Amino acid sequence: MASTILADGSLVEMVYLPEENRTCFAVFRDGELTYKDTLLVQGQQLVPYSPHNNLLANDVVLFPSHAEDYGTEETLVREIQAFIHRYVDVSPLFEQIAAYYVLLSWMYDSFNELPYLRVRGDMGSGKTRFLLTVGSLCYKPIFASGASTVSPLFRLLHIFRGTLIIDEGDFRFSDEKAEVVKILNNGNARGFPVLRSESSTGKEFSPRAYHVYGPKLVATRGFFQDKALESRCLTEEMGQRRLREDIPLNSTDQHAQEARQLRGKLLMFRFRNFGHKPINPALADRTLEPRLNQVFVPLLSIIEDPHARDGLKRIAREYHKQLIADRGLDAEAQVLEILQALTTGIFTQQEPALKTITSHFIEAHEKEYDRKITVRWIGSLLRRFPEKNLPFQKVDAGLITMSYLGNCGSRFNRASTASIATFPSAIPFVYTWRLSSTTG
Repeated sequence: MASTILADGSLVEMVYLPEENRTCFAVFRDGELTYKDTLLVQGQQLVPYSPHNNLLANDVVLFPSHAEDYGTEETLVREIQAFIHRYVDVSPLFEQIAAYYVLLSWMYDSFNELPYLRVRGDMGSGKTRFLLTVGSLCYKPIFASGASTVSPLFRLLHIFRGTLIIDEGDFRFSDEKAEVVKILNNGNARGFPVLRSESSTGKEFSPRAYHVYGPKLVATRGFFQDKALESRCLTEEMGQRRLREDIPLNSTDQHAQEARQLRGKLLMFRFRNFGHKPINPALADRTLEPRLNQVFVPLLSIIEDPHARDGLKRIAREYHKQLIADRGLDAEAQVLEILQALTTGIFTQQEPALKTITSHFIEAHEKEYDRKITVRWIGSLLRRFPEKNLPFQKVDAGLITMSYLGNCGSRFNRASTASIATFPSAIPFVYTWRLSSTTG
């Protein structure tokens, strides 16, 4: 057993002392901390995992070695952020978010919904270092990079109920990625286990539920196709600038020692604060989209420092602005895909009516939007295109390519490549067909 909450309210967490080749339980009740090798609960003896367990010996799952005083919450957050800054090159904004996410991971079972922390970038952009650094501080981190298939992940999450640390690039086949997405889709809210058919006798298959709810650190090279899953992620673009000179290129033993010491302080943070930081609906900002409130309110609920809380609210508003801007670009591209299908597809219409465009848009994309899709809104999207100063070029092939710096490009200092499709002459302007990000 790795952890539990006893009937008398005692918190029980396993600790691992590799120098002594020993595991035991840290038991916290009414402000008192004790260490016990075994526990007798209702006539049943509970024992920790063996120090010889393969998962512990190979650092697949990490545990603290003891509970250590951390001073104030503000001091602990500064230490976490300093550790991240020492080994990872991310923006100051995301550095702070990551520090609070570490705290949230140690309190996650107090909440019913959680965001994911995600880094996105190409090979060599620092994604793996981020996962190792921030992941080593999270609650019972499960490093899944060594998994040859996805199936062990369901069992590890179900058994340890910890933080999943996963790089999507480690799973190359479409069926494996589909299984990973299933974990991510079901794992951000309590009460949505993943069902799998398994054989216990080698003959008959029976359904079994695996609980996959918990915090997750994810690295990807691109975007998730599922917009709902994409919106659950707090994301940092990696590799957008030259690596800081003070970042060590190779991981050291000091990194592991510092992380283990911080895990001890975070264990004490969990002991002292579990059950005392419930979700606070009053922290929801009604000017933000509902899904963003779902993402940020759990983070805000664990922060006591008013200055830090105000800072996180500012971060939420920045994410809201980005979401609106990005969605605007997505909506434009989707409208133009509809136009392309109507004007060059099987049911070609030289002058598709606005009502027709709207009905096709609703059929294809209604579930992706919280707002009502109206003819007036689609018309407003169409009216934006002449204002983008796109060049009007006559081409015989029907497609031209140009460099287009849109809202996403200016925000992340990168360019977007837009394929510009010319439609029949009855349509008086050039349409953007698809947008795809490239490093600028």
